[in-house]
Amino acid sequence: MNDRIRMTPIRLIDQAGEMVGIVETDEARRMAYEAGLDLVEIAPDVRPPVCKIMDYGKHKYETSKQERANRAKSKTQELKEVRLGRSMKIDPHDIEIRIRQARGFLLEGHKVLIVQNFRGREMQFQSKGLERMQNVATQLSDLAKVELVPRLNGRRLNMIMAPDKSKVDQYKRRESKAAEAAIAASRAATENPEPDHDDDDHDDLDVEAGIEAGGEVGGDVGGDVGGEVRTESDS
Repeated sequence: MNDRIRMTPIRLIDQAGEMVGIVETDEARRMAYEAGLDLVEIAPDVRPPVCKIMDYGKHKYETSKQERANRAKSKTQELKEVRLGRSMKIDPHDIEIRIRQARGFLLEGHKVLIVQNFRGREMQFQSKGLERMQNVATQLSDLAKVELVPRLNGRRLNMIMAPDKSKVDQYKRRESKAAEAAIAASRAATENPEPDHDDDDHDDLDVEAGIEAGGEVGGDVGGDVGGEVRTESDS
């Protein structure tokens, strides 16, 4: 890079990616210096070597960032084990928990080893274990496919589920759309709240009606009582 480039002439590419052609190395360094950039050798094994004018610090950062992204994409796939209890005697709710755990592994891109253990005389009911495995495979079919059908190994019935990339992508898109719809609905409810029903007018009308009714009753009763009292005094 820059003064460390000893070979001359070189084939030069400018900062815009345009091929300049074969120039002397000193001339290429001068051009890079005037542009405030670096002269970087990108193909040293050819003759003449190919050099490019660029921001070497920025180039190094972007290269490192791309390498990290590539490593993340090529993350090693692991085989995760999910046991359906220590025996056939497991509560259906616990099986659902194991299935949710398997779904999480599949969404992360891992294969899942489903294991059903048999204890004691349970070996006589292997068909029930196979039915359970089939049920698990059915519930995970929206994300995965059966890579290894259930096989008995000693007292363990094993089945391997592998993530189906297209199904996983579709599932994630559906979940993303559902989340966006929920957020949009929440925002709409916040921005446009439903008007409160004002019962004050109704309460006022009820009070006024009560007062009027009370006045009428009071007048009638008062008149009657007063008449009775005067009648007694007269007598």
